[in-house]
Amino acid sequence: MRTYHCLSLFIWTYMYHTTDALPFQEKGNSDLPSGRIVGLTQDDGKMLHRTKRGWMWNQFFLLEEYTGTDTQYVGKLHTDQDKGDGNLKYILTGDGAGSLFVIDENTGDIHAAKKLDREEKSLYVLRAKAIDRKTGRQVEPESEFIIKIHDINDNEPKFTKDLYTASVPEMSGVGTSVIQVTATDADDANYGNSAKVVYSILQGQPYFSVDPESGIIKTALPDMSRENREQYQVVIQAKDMGGQMGGLSGTTTVNITLTDVNNNPPRFPQSTYQFHSPESVPLGTPLGRIKANDPDMGENAEVEYSIAEGDGADMFDVITDKDTQEGIITVKQSLDFENKMLYTLKVDASNTHPDPRFLHLGPFKDTAVVKISVEDIDEPPVFSKIFYLIEVDEDVKEGSIIGQVTAYDPDAMNNLIKYSVDRHTDMDRIFSIHSENGSIFTLKPLDRESTPWHNITVTATEINNSKQSSHIPVFIRILDINDHAPELAMYYETFVCENAKPGQLLNQLIQTVSVMDKDDPPRGHKFFFEPVPEFPLNPNFTIVDNKDNTAGIMTRKDGYSRNKMSTYLLPILIFDNDYPIQSSTGTLTIRVCACDNQGNMQSCNAEALVLSAGLSTGALIAILLCVIILLVLVVLFAALKRQRKKEPLIISKDDVRDNIVTYNDEGGGEEDTQAFDIGTLRNPEAREDSKLRRDVMPETIFQIRRTVPLWENIDVQDFIHRRLKENDSDPSAPPYDSLATYAYEGNDSIADSLSSLESLTADCNQDYDYLSDWGPRFKKLADMYGGDDSDRD
Repeated sequence: MRTYHCLSLFIWTYMYHTTDALPFQEKGNSDLPSGRIVGLTQDDGKMLHRTKRGWMWNQFFLLEEYTGTDTQYVGKLHTDQDKGDGNLKYILTGDGAGSLFVIDENTGDIHAAKKLDREEKSLYVLRAKAIDRKTGRQVEPESEFIIKIHDINDNEPKFTKDLYTASVPEMSGVGTSVIQVTATDADDANYGNSAKVVYSILQGQPYFSVDPESGIIKTALPDMSRENREQYQVVIQAKDMGGQMGGLSGTTTVNITLTDVNNNPPRFPQSTYQFHSPESVPLGTPLGRIKANDPDMGENAEVEYSIAEGDGADMFDVITDKDTQEGIITVKQSLDFENKMLYTLKVDASNTHPDPRFLHLGPFKDTAVVKISVEDIDEPPVFSKIFYLIEVDEDVKEGSIIGQVTAYDPDAMNNLIKYSVDRHTDMDRIFSIHSENGSIFTLKPLDRESTPWHNITVTATEINNSKQSSHIPVFIRILDINDHAPELAMYYETFVCENAKPGQLLNQLIQTVSVMDKDDPPRGHKFFFEPVPEFPLNPNFTIVDNKDNTAGIMTRKDGYSRNKMSTYLLPILIFDNDYPIQSSTGTLTIRVCACDNQGNMQSCNAEALVLSAGLSTGALIAILLCVIILLVLVVLFAALKRQRKKEPLIISKDDVRDNIVTYNDEGGGEEDTQAFDIGTLRNPEAREDSKLRRDVMPETIFQIRRTVPLWENIDVQDFIHRRLKENDSDPSAPPYDSLATYAYEGNDSIADSLSSLESLTADCNQDYDYLSDWGPRFKKLADMYGGDDSDRD
């Protein structure tokens, strides 16, 4: 209770002396006494005033939901300054002033103008003033007070949810908590029992119960089974006033589900199952399905099947279908009606996730008997092996037996069988088979080098039923016999330098001589090289065995001459070491060539050059015939010359040829003007093209064809000596034929030195069309003498 030192407003009461001693709670809304004002005199003569109150007040009480016809009286405000003459006016301000609470400004009486609800607002703070009507001034300081609304039970309890959902495992013990429900009351919990809630169960007995104070729902019966009943609906009531008569109440619904536990073992609906299977069924084929029922759900109902025992435990298998929880009986091994016609199995079905709490109820598995009958069918013949491998020497004689296949009829009738070779696998008919006993023999000779393997197919067919047949592959391996002699791996051609030394390895294009052998000995090839017995000691070359199936050739003498012998043929005896020993003779061609000091080949003889040009045998024969024809023509030409008996045109010491023959002086340099101008000799183009022979009237005019001047690289001395020799042999030709008018191409021409001279004394024209077939070396002559007929691609 607060003390107001400056407050001079009091609630007026008719019982001043008694109200001062009453407790505040008992006075209710009665008038409050006003305080007294006592005057004191101090030493300075001033008067001091002190307000004295009999008791202190700070709040009023008012009931909510007032339903009376008149306004509800709250209390009265009064100050001792009020003389009752109407000079004072009371004013009320604060929460609800003027709307909810009104005051009589003359008397200070306060009334509630409307019905109040504590749940909306439980207290109001107001302020009171006493004002002098004449001056408009406050005669007392402003006073604050509280009006508190007392609660009545006007709200029923309400649950947080209209519908609850819960679950509890089946077979739970009594008192197992399921769920807690909660209800709230909007009334004042601190005033009376309006907000005191008590829970009770209206529906759901005798299975569940509820705690009256906490609202926790629990199981009330033991061993409730989900398989018997899974869903329960429970109605819970919440009532205020402590559950007494006249209290308000609310309800909610709780749906409770029993969850599954593995408390049931699987059970077969029947004790025996019967299945049938043909004996020829493939492995892994399903024969039938069995199923053990389990009333549980989910993983608690998962079943695993296994074969416990029986005479067919090794012949059959059982697998579990995870989707349907069925056991599938399958074939594990091949069935044979002739061996066994009936099998009996014991199959167990057990839970994969047993619950230890319920193991005391018994084993969680069941057993059923499965009988399987094997049906007989007509089966094809069966071979004793899945394939046959036969090895035979390649020199085996025709008609020899090389192996045998066997087959039998697996049926009880044991029908006879005939054998045959599938000709699609033996198109050449190399092999055949005896139809009764399956013996395989050859029809043709064998050759390992051409076909080392033969893969044929043999068919076995029942004689009484040709539709029943079987096939088997037969692999025939041809074993090698040493029936081929070793040979040189290729045609070898090498060369030796003219300046070779004894014991020197040939400067051959191939470094070694290798050998090939079509045979394939198991221990590998081993070849030996020796001279042929007819020439055990070759004076020119030596054969060296390198001991690695190759041989080298060594020189035996000091130097070779192309003029004496341009080509050597060296026979080599080659033999192997297998049984029987096979041998052959190979020939190595060795050509003699000119080499530099380092042994590099520079040039070989004419034969080598002709062969290197790639001329065929026909071309060489044509060349030989042409040479013979030319020789005949030369002989005829010489005979005609003798008949004409011509004299030389120039017989004197002034013969120009004397200058040519005797000229061997290099001259005196640039000052020597008397020397012969050798430039004319080196440059045949210095003469005029139109200049003709002056001593003989030509029958036809022969036009000299120019060639590219290559005289810069010509050896002049060699050129003069060769031309001098030609002119000396023909005394009827003038000297300038060889010195000035001869069109010489030089040493660097690909056609070498060619002459454009043609003797005008020939009796007839010669056909030179064959020059076009001699290759690029004779292309120039073909262009000059071939004429129109020889001008071809």
